[in-house]
Amino acid sequence: MKCLILAAGYATRLYPLTENFPKPLLKVGKGSILDRLVDDLITSKEIDEFIVVTNNKFAEHFEEWKSNRDDCKITIINDGTGSNETRLGAVKDIQLAVKSLNIDDDLFVMAGDNVLDFSLNSFIDFAGQKGASCVMCHEENELKKQQKTAIITVDKNDMITSYEEKPRKPKGNLAVPPFYYYLARDIGRIEEALNEGCGYDAPGSFAAWLSGKTTMYAYKMPGKRYDIGDMSSYEYVKSIFAAL
Repeated sequence: MKCLILAAGYATRLYPLTENFPKPLLKVGKGSILDRLVDDLITSKEIDEFIVVTNNKFAEHFEEWKSNRDDCKITIINDGTGSNETRLGAVKDIQLAVKSLNIDDDLFVMAGDNVLDFSLNSFIDFAGQKGASCVMCHEENELKKQQKTAIITVDKNDMITSYEEKPRKPKGNLAVPPFYYYLARDIGRIEEALNEGCGYDAPGSFAAWLSGKTTMYAYKMPGKRYDIGDMSSYEYVKSIFAAL
């Protein structure tokens, strides 16, 4: 299995801190955000390669980061964009990686700018047990936040029964953070999805499309996820993980 890390954003809300430096490489505690994610997943016996999709503005930073890690196989892909206005979008970045590397393995996809207080390995184990493509979910009971994210409903066996991106009238309260497990046969359908009009900016758009084509399951997040979106959230996360 490969792990694909989405890191081609420009983090404009964190300017000037990220004007010339990528958000995933910002320090939180003793390491960068990206190091924390990789350090967790490197313990998984399933993952044999980490693939980081970035942009032309930050590619050199990630190449330097890669040069300082000799404990796992890392591939850096430059999507060729140079500004927030010309970005490809998360789904097209996934497509780029799949096509350029001829990926035919199962694929664990995640955003590279989140800090977690739990291990992602439990999610990988869950997907393995289900033998299907899966998403992660957590309860979100604030309507305004529900309307800004993907909301799913599930049955008693955790099978997804509905999946909506940014719904005006949500059918449930389970939000989907940017962590996805795709079987090889499903990730191979990403071009089909785009040809059918699947959204390409939000990373969850492909999962939403796929849920209408095949059986998918949702793993309930066992801890907290900290999304670093602006300076105040970054300072807050640093304070929580200062000694870790």
